[in-house]
Amino acid sequence: MAFLVFFLCGILGGVLGGMGMGGGTVLIPLLTIFCGVPQTAAQGINLVSFLPMSALALSVHAKSGLLERRGLGWIILPALLFSLLFSLLAAHIPAGMLKRGFGVFLVILSFFQFRSALKPADGPSVR
Repeated sequence: MAFLVFFLCGILGGVLGGMGMGGGTVLIPLLTIFCGVPQTAAQGINLVSFLPMSALALSVHAKSGLLERRGLGWIILPALLFSLLFSLLAAHIPAGMLKRGFGVFLVILSFFQFRSALKPADGPSVR
């Protein structure tokens, strides 16, 4: 039974990751809530699963012409720096605080996502 739950978590994480939405947004809560995996371990599992998933999705998106390269360096450089800083910080934060912080992040993200979904479309999407 545990295999099936992990397998379903992988499917849901892959669906979102393939669309470029960040599979960890769903994978981390699924692993902690339904699989009993500690928050820090779920984050590690997410990072390991993210590497092959993002490489494959990036390849498909690039071949489909959906990759905007302009300004990419300005996203990657600070993302790398802050990934390093906050991964070091996360290693020293109590698990409960980390879990609550991630939950608050998801609530705020959901609010903005619902708000943008209810707005009428302004025009064609940017490619």
